Amino acid sequence: MAINPDDPLETGDAPVAIGHFINGASVSGAAGTRTAPVYNPAFGVRTGTVALASAEEVQAVIATASAAQKAWGDTPPLRRARVMFRFKELIERDHDRLAACITSEHGKTFSDAKGEVTRGLEVVEFACGIPHLIKGEHSLNVGSGVDSHSMQQPVGVCAGITPFNFPVMVPLWMAPVALACGNSFILKPSEKDPSAALVLAELLSEAGLPDGVFNVVNGDKEAVDTLLTDPRVGAISFVGSTPIAEAIYAKGSAHGKRVQALGGAKNHAVVMPDADIDQTIDALMGAAYGSAGERCMAISVAVPVGQETAERLVTGLKARLERLTVGNGLADPEPEMGPLVTAEHRDRVASYLDIGVAEGAELVVDGRTGDFPGSANAGQDETTGGKETNGFFIGGSLFDHVRPGMRIHAEEIFGPVLSVVRADDFDEALAIVNGHEFANGTAIFTRDGDAARTYTERVEVGMVGVNVPIPVPMAFHSFGGWKRSRFGILHAHGPDAVRFYTQMKTVTSRWPKGVRDAGSGSAFSMPTM
Repeated sequence: MAINPDDPLETGDAPVAIGHFINGASVSGAAGTRTAPVYNPAFGVRTGTVALASAEEVQAVIATASAAQKAWGDTPPLRRARVMFRFKELIERDHDRLAACITSEHGKTFSDAKGEVTRGLEVVEFACGIPHLIKGEHSLNVGSGVDSHSMQQPVGVCAGITPFNFPVMVPLWMAPVALACGNSFILKPSEKDPSAALVLAELLSEAGLPDGVFNVVNGDKEAVDTLLTDPRVGAISFVGSTPIAEAIYAKGSAHGKRVQALGGAKNHAVVMPDADIDQTIDALMGAAYGSAGERCMAISVAVPVGQETAERLVTGLKARLERLTVGNGLADPEPEMGPLVTAEHRDRVASYLDIGVAEGAELVVDGRTGDFPGSANAGQDETTGGKETNGFFIGGSLFDHVRPGMRIHAEEIFGPVLSVVRADDFDEALAIVNGHEFANGTAIFTRDGDAARTYTERVEVGMVGVNVPIPVPMAFHSFGGWKRSRFGILHAHGPDAVRFYTQMKTVTSRWPKGVRDAGSGSAFSMPTM
């Protein structure tokens, strides 16, 4: 896609004011409200100023959502599904608009952003089946003349707190199922790239969702704390780093809410000696460096089994990294990798390169010295139209001879850095993966069915790929890790989402057959059937 002609870097426009979406309309921040900057990371230019809601503003949004929920919850599921069907059509219509919005504020390439929208759209398609998904169960004659049936009823007001790396997909993991189940929903998106959430709100309103049922409130910790403590909010969904996920789970649970909080990751890919090494390298390049590594399912650790496998893998990855194209995600031709979301995050990722070297790892490829816009090695930069850029770029980096216990192996870097941890055999590779505190996703590359089957059974990770580098489940399955990658018992989207956004009620009924049952007297013993 061509460079956006409306980019403030090119037009000189002032940053736009970004507010909220409340009760069916766009709303500016209150007078004197705090704000945060929003950037186009490809140029390093400030493109917007987002309002940060106060506790009082969030409380007012909760009141709006609470007032709207009763009528929406009473709406027949078939009619709620029809709103989801229309919402699906509108996302398809505005697919490119949403993707361009993602790229302009997050930085990922346009094709990657389009893929993000598609994966979110799949959850909307799943939610369209809500009349079937919440049917409940029925048992006839569980006792003499006694029937039992269950109902799945809305929780009430639900809230979602979503990360910067998937500003469309993660909100769509949450809101469509919550809404289809009859809840109202408050979305608190990342203040780093808030605009896509406002577009989703507009589309839901256009789809016929009643005012107040879906609201977007931009904010920071003050807004989050209000959602976590207000008794009118019944459920909280969160995706982000592990320390924040743990804190949100603890605080929300302490205030009587059901909470699902998905945290950080350090996803390992085991490469067996029999793997197709060229296909494995292609898979790892996309999984480690796609979206600049800003994915909770990115492969950040490769575990080759055997020294020969390791040498072939590192040699191939090094050669491939030397050809990695980095630039503006909206450029034509499109680069393979865009910038990181902020300058601060870029600098944090770069700091791990120094940490790894100090710990004794071998820095095979240093992404700070690559050929990308603004770098010392950059030539005429076609991805920014030849213009100067202060974009938040860094190239792909590769470490070898990394050992468990090093910070670059233990901590989530969340950037385009791949660490190679060598293993002598399958059992050692499995132990390396199982020894990590994070357990979101993993993959094994092999042609050996026995190795693959043993790995999938014994690995202590929530999502496993066999020759699939990023094993994100489809929308009709559920997404979630193990250990310190997930807090709460239910996963995201799929069947678990329906369980999370509904409350089970079981009804047991007996209808007297007539006057012959009259006068049977009271029963004081434990009822049995």
